[in-house]
Amino acid sequence: MWALVESGSITKMWSRPKSFSIGDTQYPANTMTLWSESQLQSIGVYPVTIDNTNLKDKEYYINTNITYVVDGLTVKGTYGTATALPLDDVLFTAQDETDGLGTEGEVEQYGLKHKHKETINLQAAAKLQPTDWMVIRETEGGTACPSNIKTWRAAIRTKANTHTTAIDAAADVDALAALVYDWPELES
Repeated sequence: MWALVESGSITKMWSRPKSFSIGDTQYPANTMTLWSESQLQSIGVYPVTIDNTNLKDKEYYINTNITYVVDGLTVKGTYGTATALPLDDVLFTAQDETDGLGTEGEVEQYGLKHKHKETINLQAAAKLQPTDWMVIRETEGGTACPSNIKTWRAAIRTKANTHTTAIDAAADVDALAALVYDWPELES
């Protein structure tokens, strides 16, 4: 990534080599790859480095836009402090209802805990689905479901409950992000 710096200010940025003009001089796209860093800097084209220190996982945080500053003969891009997404559901308020935005007490935005529990339940259902026919067959008076299948299905449901309990117990976004969801394997 490169930036054109004129009079100490960034006037243009490129994420890939591209032809460009400075004043009356036209430069081909390969200038950025063929010229040395010092040659590029001599015409005001500085390398851009991005500091990802404050960049957080988009599933759990809202990141700020990158702020670019000229730092000597380079341009440095940094993220501001990320904001954690809400753990719990956000409900419409009385003022929201007055403003016509929604009904007080109803969910305006589902929180991360809700979304994670929904994912766990979908994963459990997907794991159980291939053997559902065996349970239905037994229930409708056909062949008995094998005991290892019954045991495994019970373990899946128990594990799903364990995972949702752990999600509810997460004190903050980082604790929720650190959870690992393992599932029992079907024994033959």
